[in-house]
Amino acid sequence: MKMKLSIRTTVIYILFVCFPLKTVSAQDSTIVDSTWTLQKCIDYALKQNIQVRKSDLTNKSNMENTLQARAQRFPSLSASARQNFSWTNSTDQNSTSYSLSAGATVFNGFRAENRIRQSVLDYQGGLFDAEALKETISLNILNAYLQVLYAQEQVNNSENQVKATQDQLALADERLKLSIISQSDYLQVKSELASEKLTLVNAQNQLEIAKVNLMQLMDLPVTKNFSIADPNLENLINQKRNPVAQVVYDTALVIKPQIKSAALNKESAMLQEKIARAGYIPSLSLSASVGTSYNSLGGGSGYGAQLSDNLSPSVGLSLSIPIFQNRQTKTSIELAKIGIQNAELSEIDTKNQLRKSIEQACEDVISAETKYDASLESYDATEESYQLSTEKFKQGMINSVDYLIQKTNLIVAESNLLQSKYNLVFSYKILDFYMGKPLTF
Repeated sequence: MKMKLSIRTTVIYILFVCFPLKTVSAQDSTIVDSTWTLQKCIDYALKQNIQVRKSDLTNKSNMENTLQARAQRFPSLSASARQNFSWTNSTDQNSTSYSLSAGATVFNGFRAENRIRQSVLDYQGGLFDAEALKETISLNILNAYLQVLYAQEQVNNSENQVKATQDQLALADERLKLSIISQSDYLQVKSELASEKLTLVNAQNQLEIAKVNLMQLMDLPVTKNFSIADPNLENLINQKRNPVAQVVYDTALVIKPQIKSAALNKESAMLQEKIARAGYIPSLSLSASVGTSYNSLGGGSGYGAQLSDNLSPSVGLSLSIPIFQNRQTKTSIELAKIGIQNAELSEIDTKNQLRKSIEQACEDVISAETKYDASLESYDATEESYQLSTEKFKQGMINSVDYLIQKTNLIVAESNLLQSKYNLVFSYKILDFYMGKPLTF
């Protein structure tokens, strides 16, 4: 009995040590149990994304550079103290000195002021770059979110198709027993059911893949308990917008962060040329200092008296005139001009890319609306024909082959309609994005 108890205790110990129970923190529980809306997915992704977090650090660095540039306008101040000891065979000596010095740039061709303005522009440009990055990530999340919704509807449609075919198979089984239909007709319906079950399995797999893609875009650990909210998209269907690309483009030019960043980069490049040209201008600096000292061999004077007697203040102005600089200033100016041209081209390219994207988005909306109308009309006609074929099949007026042909046509029409529906929703959302509207349902 003792041996059995010992073995049981050992097994339990091994199980707890080698296979510890997994505890779920409050945060993990919230992630697993909650239903994710589009906005929640976007917020989580922006919080977790490494590139977004690195851009925040870059902006913090730019802020420090701005503070440093502003501090350069103020005088510098330093203090020093020195203590020396020396000795010979006959005497010992020690001396002490103190000094306080300050310096300030009076004029340097407005280089300091332009560097301050440039650092502010770089900081602001960094903020807009971070905003553009967040917009790109939000669009990716939107696309992945719609893919999950699309896959879910595909699963629902496949389940409905399987259920309908199961009902028809039951009816065919009764007719087979009554010798109303042939074995071949019955087996065709049974084969169709098997095919639709396989389609359902594939749709379920696609749904899981779509969920994994969304979770990975969010940098969320993959979990089987992940579920998203099912928004009502009916108000987004076929709004007949007929967008005008130029109108959308004019709006986007004012609000899009990449355009603002490109403009600031160009302005920063222009300031760099002014900073470089300051190398041709004389600079004037002011310096001031005060010092005093004590020496133990100072003729009997005390420590305080010597410090007072030896006090020596000084003030000076220094004018630096550039004469020959081995072409350094000229090279800096020419490089700055090249930088301006590069920034101008980058701004033009950014605007062109935005214009092209908007033109494509507008065409996509028009095309998606047309395709949805056609798909809806086709589905309505096919669904009506299918309902009629179903009634005829129930009454034995058509065979299983004709019935299954109509059912296959309905499945294709339903799939086309579903695809065109989500394509239209995504097209509308892209258009909203360029017009500055939030990416929410």
